[in-house]
Amino acid sequence: MDEAHEIPVDGVLDLHTFQAREAKDLVVEYLRACQAKGIRDVRIIHGKGTGALLRTVHTVLEGLPAVASYGLAPLEAGGWGATIVRLKDGPAE
Repeated sequence: MDEAHEIPVDGVLDLHTFQAREAKDLVVEYLRACQAKGIRDVRIIHGKGTGALLRTVHTVLEGLPAVASYGLAPLEAGGWGATIVRLKDGPAE
């Protein structure tokens, strides 16, 4: 039985407890919720591991019209274990 996770919408999404197959929908919904709350800068923590979550996150971000830009976080914010996303202004898409 899958357990529901309560995720605060505060601009930081930690995917450590999720598998790559779960990440796609979660990232889309989380960014939509951030945009609706007026949060434009989001940090997605995917960890360094095998790179599966990183690839999944970047693939999802590539296809989202709400994303203005994204890239690996600076070292002090997680380096290649996290991605910084800038959302476009406006209503959630």
